[in-house]
Amino acid sequence: GRGFLFAQLRDDRGRLLDLGTKGSGQTPYSRRGDGRLTLKGGVREVLATSMLEALGVDTSKSFSLVETGDSLFRNDEPSPTRAAVLVRLSHSHIRIGSFQRLLAMNAAEGVGQLLAHCVTHYAPEARRNSAPEEAAAFLDSVMRKTARTCARWLAAGFVHGVLNTDNINITGESFDYGPYRFLPHYDPGFTAAYFDETGLYAFGRQPDTIAWNLARLAETLLMIASREALEEVLKTYPDVFWPEMRIAHSRRLGLAPADDATEDRFSKDLFVFLQQSVIPFEGAMFDLYGGPARLKKAMSGERAAFYTHPAFEPVRAALEARKPAEAAKLTHPYFRRAHPHTLVYDEIEALWAPIAERDDWSAFYAKLTEIDLVRDAYELAE
Repeated sequence: GRGFLFAQLRDDRGRLLDLGTKGSGQTPYSRRGDGRLTLKGGVREVLATSMLEALGVDTSKSFSLVETGDSLFRNDEPSPTRAAVLVRLSHSHIRIGSFQRLLAMNAAEGVGQLLAHCVTHYAPEARRNSAPEEAAAFLDSVMRKTARTCARWLAAGFVHGVLNTDNINITGESFDYGPYRFLPHYDPGFTAAYFDETGLYAFGRQPDTIAWNLARLAETLLMIASREALEEVLKTYPDVFWPEMRIAHSRRLGLAPADDATEDRFSKDLFVFLQQSVIPFEGAMFDLYGGPARLKKAMSGERAAFYTHPAFEPVRAALEARKPAEAAKLTHPYFRRAHPHTLVYDEIEALWAPIAERDDWSAFYAKLTEIDLVRDAYELAE
């Protein structure tokens, strides 16, 4: 609705990059909206992209945020409020909704052209000898990329908030952060948007929502490929997603990979502990990073009381049997801290308050510096 692509370029690896604005005004798809962005919304998006990248999620980048000097009126913010234009750097602007638009227009030729463009520029691994085979291979490519991103959202404790087909990029790249949240503690039913009264986009429903979106892409590709071929791809989604979950959680906790049965058992025990103990989500990820190397510190640190919960015992036993991915990297200054850097809702509100009241950006920049430390620590732990 308010996303506007204004430039494309190639990076030093030959990948196509998009520069687009959010908030520069109305587009043909803005419906009744003004196409503008509040400064607070832009600040929230800068924070989201920074934190997600630090935690290993494939995300769009916030290239710049420019205040316009205009005033906007919004129902969910004190108004009038300040306006801004965000410039985003992405690897693609094409969403599942881009295909759906052509389906709605019954534009079979357009679907074929868009598919060919996407395979050429974004999914060369889907190249096949015939269009039907290519359509099925492209669906498989999008499925694998979005499954990986979704798994990493869950490992980061992230709730996107609005996962409709217009917010799912065919590259699997996470983007467009409106009503997002990071979990204060593990809760599968936790929602990010005040208007999500039924929990449609709740934290724990995100894998199913991605599957629903992939089914909508498959519906569009029926104009090219057979139902049987596309359904065969969709059936493999669980087989793709769950291994990505195992990888994401081992990576997030800095653990060397284990066999599938061990990983599955550990994940289940970990989620039971997180939910029953109500330990801060990011605190647990931070404390348990590296497994046995940091267990003693975790169980005597500021969250020690949580680790006396009976549900932690199987987690503790499993961690003692695991090896860190690279023990030497646990000496990073970030992992020597008593507590992690977080980005829960109240923190974002606290960062915005001095900006709104007296144009004081110092806390905002301090938070970005903190997030840089998180990124540095987890990049070392790749």
